[in-house]
Amino acid sequence: MREAAFVKQNKDKWAAFENALNNKGRLHPDKLSDLYIEITDHLSYAKTFYPNSNTQLYLNSLASQAHQKIYKTKRESKNRIVHFWKTEFPLMFSQHHRELLIAFLVFAFFTTVGAFSAANEGDFVRSILGNGYVNMTLENIENGDPMAVYKKQGAFNMFLGITINNIKVAVYAFSFGIFLGIGTLMVLLQNGIMLGSFQYFFYDKGLLWESARTIWIHGTIEVSVIIIAGCAGLVLANGILFPGTYTRLESFKRGVKNGLKIMVSTIPFFIIAGFLEGFVTRHTEMPDWLAILIITASLSLIVFYYILYPYQIKRKTAYANTTDLY
Repeated sequence: MREAAFVKQNKDKWAAFENALNNKGRLHPDKLSDLYIEITDHLSYAKTFYPNSNTQLYLNSLASQAHQKIYKTKRESKNRIVHFWKTEFPLMFSQHHRELLIAFLVFAFFTTVGAFSAANEGDFVRSILGNGYVNMTLENIENGDPMAVYKKQGAFNMFLGITINNIKVAVYAFSFGIFLGIGTLMVLLQNGIMLGSFQYFFYDKGLLWESARTIWIHGTIEVSVIIIAGCAGLVLANGILFPGTYTRLESFKRGVKNGLKIMVSTIPFFIIAGFLEGFVTRHTEMPDWLAILIITASLSLIVFYYILYPYQIKRKTAYANTTDLY
């Protein structure tokens, strides 16, 4: 795009933002926040295609003024780790709820495909779960303890093995995003089909509730975080496929950085899921109300931290920035 056309296309936005900086006009907090992000994007674009131009100098000045007004009275948190979990990550993740939704829908779709295939293909479950696992589970069912698989290994060894394996799956889901997102979708496909066929297997044996109340004690967080890792892979892929006003290399770097932040956020949740599977799920004799309580608390934690809380932080940050600008 020619510089003159670029200026003509965006000058009204720049003027509105400049007026807000100079107290000549007021904007809704969300609008002001969106404009600030656009200004920094336009500055990056101008640096790439119109270096040392008047347009670049103007946008650089505008962005600098905004940055100074926003942060002049703010101090960096003394505890960087707390700041990351409390503010930095949720604010960043609020920009990627679309990728999260896509990852969830893909996983849910292939879970349904897995269950449907298991219902209509006699050997499908064995082809997915393996003859060894199916035969062992059938034997456990005959012995009156269908969930005995969670009791055969020591609690700590099971916790450690499951946690490492889950993190490995999540790393695959993220890193395979480098293949334009196709690798990430394949990981979600594989795990979704496995879950669907697994649950149908127990349904077919008349043990759907028995399996669900046991498996989802740890599975609620485990499955949720695999979906979130899939979201990280799609963020990486988007950085390659849709650079926007950034250069493709810069967009790729931003995709990697944001994806890695998402991956870091999942580590504590995988540890919690591993702990539940190793130390809690094995107690299949626990009352239904306790199992439901654990499952509900796990789901509420995921929904709050990855969906509701990022939205709240985005709103608060937009309002705070508006207050500082005025």
